[in-house]
Formats: sequence, C-alpha cells, structure tokens
Amino acid sequence: MDYFYLILGLLILIVGGEFLVRGAVGFSKKMGISSLVIGMTVVAFGTSAPELLVSLKSTLNGNSGIAIGNVVGSNIANIALVLGITVLIFPLTVDKNTKRIDYPMMLFATLLLSIFALDGVFSRIEGLFMFSLLVVFIVWMIRQQKAKKKFVSKMKKAIIDKREKMIITRDNVQIVKTEPYWKSSVFLLLGFVGLYVGADRFVEGAVGIANDLLATNPNKDVIIGVTVVAFGTSAPELVASCVAAFKKETDISVGNLIGSNIFNVFAVIGITSMVQPVEVSQSIIHFDIPWMIGITLLLLLVIYIGKKIGRLKGAILLLSYVSYITVILLKVQGKI
Repeated sequence: MDYFYLILGLLILIVGGEFLVRGAVGFSKKMGISSLVIGMTVVAFGTSAPELLVSLKSTLNGNSGIAIGNVVGSNIANIALVLGITVLIFPLTVDKNTKRIDYPMMLFATLLLSIFALDGVFSRIEGLFMFSLLVVFIVWMIRQQKAKKKFVSKMKKAIIDKREKMIITRDNVQIVKTEPYWKSSVFLLLGFVGLYVGADRFVEGAVGIANDLLATNPNKDVIIGVTVVAFGTSAPELVASCVAAFKKETDISVGNLIGSNIFNVFAVIGITSMVQPVEVSQSIIHFDIPWMIGITLLLLLVIYIGKKIGRLKGAILLLSYVSYITVILLKVQGKI
C-alpha cells in the first residue's frame, strides 16, 4: 500500500503542477503582469501554504522547534535540492529583475531571519514587522507592473479581437491567446489542491517504506525527517518549477523558488509568531541557519556568474544539499 501511495502522490503532484502553471500563465497574460511576479506571489504562496499550516499547527501544539525547522529546512531544500534538480533537467536563464530585485530581497529576508533568531525567540512584534515587509514588497511589485503597463499603453494601443490580446513590452511584441479569469482560477485551485494532496500521499507512502527499511535503526525518526519528509515538503515547489521550466516559463520556475523562500520567512514565520512567539533552539541557530545563509550566498554566485543556471551549477547546488543531509546524519550517529 505504501508503494501505491508513493506512486499515486507523485502522479497527483505532476497533474497539480500542470494545472498550477497553466492557471498562473493564464493570469499573467490576462492581467498583463509578468510571469515572474505571478511566480513570486500566487505560485509561491500556493506552494508555501503547507509550510504555513504545519508551522501554525506545530506552534499551537507547543512544538515551536518544528515550525522554525520547517522553514529553515524548506528554504535550504528550495535552493539546493529543488533548483539543483530543476536545472539538471532544464537549464534556466535568470531574468534581470531576479538579479536586481528578487534575489536581494530573498537575501535580506534570510539575514533578517538570522538576526531575529539570535535571542532565541521570534516575538509578535518581529512577526508583525516581517509580515508587513511582505505586504509592502508585494504592493510595490504590483505597482511597478502597473506603471510599466501604463507606460506601454501610451506607446501603443492594445489590439483586442475576441479571445486574442496583444501584449506589448518594452522589449518585444507578441500575440498570445488568453484564458478567461474563471478558467485560470479553476486551474489554480486544482493545482493547489493537487500539490497539497499529492505531497501528503507521497510523504505517507515514502515514510511507510522508510520505516520498513530502517526498522532496526534507533535513529530512524530523525533520518526519515531530514530526508523523506524534507523532500516531501519541497515536492510542490519541485514539481511546479520543473513543469514551468518544461513549458519554458522559466520566470515562473525561478520566481516560485525565490518567492517561496521570501514567503516562508515573512509570511510563515511572520504569521506564526504573531499568533504565538516562536522559540528557536540553539542547534538551529548554530547549525541550520548558518547552512541556510551559506547556500543562499552560493546561489548568489550561481545567479550572477554567467547568463544561465546550467547543469554544472545544478550539480553544485545538489551536492551542497547532499552535504547538508550527510552532516546531519553523521551528527545523529555521533560520528562528528
């Protein structure tokens, strides 16, 4: 039965990713907003929703360590595991706005999280501050897009013919077909549900299989947590990014990952700590957070060196994640 859940979960994830990307692309074209912004907001929030639910539930149940560990682990996995695998399959070109705006914002969020964690707790005031930053950032991005759209409309008038719409940018002009809002909304909803249900089935099946394989290992819970569960919670981002890359919607792919990391810090930790202050363990402060900062800085080199994130860079990112997991497992076994 575990193998059935594993395969079923994977299939649902793939279908959910297909619907999610199709809905996101439909919205971006209909509204005249770039795919990068949609990826940074709608898609990123959808793929980060499971982390928010897990963190809120864990904190309210008195397991605040799971809440912060969930976010830090997810941010590490999004960059090193998910982006690494994605570019091994589909090399990506990074948008200039990602270099100038989105990555710096993610780096800022990472460093802010690290600073707020130093005293061992995320207070309600810190949570409100982080969530407010997210709201300001999203409003600013939308206004930037509206200003750009207004500029373009002054240059050339849109040509509308029934279900076809002319989308004009400063760089190029192309005619694309647009989906009605209701249809894109249905695709987005199906995509979100598919990713959530698929990830849940996938993790359930994978944990069951791992339990059988590691039945005699005294550290099996920790091993399963840092491997199977970590991969499962990042599965929505992985599938959404791979599907977007396959459809050549690279802005959605990269925007989803960077946006997801920003949401994890500002929304997940922000909202959770507003509900109830979140305690941070010393192991997370001295081990996991430094790894998160290091991998975030590694992404800086990956993005800014060269025009593409190719397979070699993907292998380096993936290797950094394997190294992180290896060190954790060695620590659990008392070998380091």
